[in-house]
Amino acid sequence: MKLYVYDHCPYCVKARMIFGLKKIPFELITLLNDDEATPIKMIGQKMAPILQKDDGSYMPESMDIVHYVDDKFGEPVLSGKTNPAIADCLKSISEYLSKLLLPRFAQADFCEFKTPSSREYFINKKQAIVGNFAQLLQQTPELIKRLEQDLAILDKLIQSPEACNGQLSVDDIHLFPTLRGISIIKGVAYPPKVDAYRKAMSHLCGVNLLDNIAR
Repeated sequence: MKLYVYDHCPYCVKARMIFGLKKIPFELITLLNDDEATPIKMIGQKMAPILQKDDGSYMPESMDIVHYVDDKFGEPVLSGKTNPAIADCLKSISEYLSKLLLPRFAQADFCEFKTPSSREYFINKKQAIVGNFAQLLQQTPELIKRLEQDLAILDKLIQSPEACNGQLSVDDIHLFPTLRGISIIKGVAYPPKVDAYRKAMSHLCGVNLLDNIAR
């Protein structure tokens, strides 16, 4: 199977995770961010991730891919219960996280931005949604303070470094991509359980953190 992604994309991380957690081999292909033709040819619109199945057909939507791979290949691994408090915490973080992440993603050395036009495409699209990146970066101190408050709440909810609720569940598929994105933000103080979880889950699912390019 082939998985078409953008490296920065949290939805793509979700799809990548299930392959790693189940130790299923696949081919990872990174699309240029301004390549509209390829995904439109596959599924009729520009989006990622896209799974190309063994039969050559294509499947979009991250959670559809997650459930397809988990249910079809061996015993399901996402069998644990979910915790509404995890979802509530992620919802709180989502209210402002794009203001921290998008300006930093735009500067990072991701494969989807390996041409000037692909990076410019991303910047123009995202600034139209969230505002001027330079101005958003000036808000970093206050946004990090708010983020650390939410991470402190999250820290009390995590039951195990290898599964936020003690047993792998859909909550892990939603939580780790958020923490992986946060790892590109320099200067964030992680509470101990959150830090242990993000590192352990990165190892388990085979998706790297972005600490080494944090800015």
